[in-house]
Amino acid sequence: MHERLTDKTLAGFAEELSARKPVPGGGGAAAYVGALGVALGSMAGSFALGKASLEQFQDDVRADLEAAERVRGSLIELVDGDAAAYLELSQAYKMDRTDASRADVIERATKGAAKVPFAMMREICSAIDLIEDLENKVSHMLLSDIGCGAILCRSALEAASLSVFVNTESLGDRGFAQSLEADCADMLDDYVPRAEAITRRVADRIRRH
Repeated sequence: MHERLTDKTLAGFAEELSARKPVPGGGGAAAYVGALGVALGSMAGSFALGKASLEQFQDDVRADLEAAERVRGSLIELVDGDAAAYLELSQAYKMDRTDASRADVIERATKGAAKVPFAMMREICSAIDLIEDLENKVSHMLLSDIGCGAILCRSALEAASLSVFVNTESLGDRGFAQSLEADCADMLDDYVPRAEAITRRVADRIRRH
């Protein structure tokens, strides 16, 4: 890749995603959506700073914003990281079938391709933690952004998990595959309901009944 995917415009990234090209794909899209989700939490939190009615939360919000910046940066990096891992895997499959090292190269590349979306999942879980913490520390007018951030992060988490599973399925090292899959399942079981709960609470608070 001569140009980083994350250096493209929004329209350019969407065009790349829609094209008949191997990258970006679902994993890169998941990382980007997760970055957008945590960015919404950051935006809501930034407006809480200096607000007299939220004075008691200032230190907590500042800490959350600092952590959110790290998470967002990591997810943005993983957009290109996912593309690089996929391209490495595709090159492995192009090796001469008579090459004795081909199977081992494919196995290593497949593990690498699974580890990247797994890393995304960990970062997205951190994003959900931060959005959950910010939920009651931001202006009521920005609660919808908190809810939207939770929705995006939940979707990104589930999407990233599929990119893990599609790679672990073909691994010969079943111990590694099953361990990674179990960790993914734990994250899904814990964080999908938490993200959904944030959305429900926000909806209940901003809807007129």
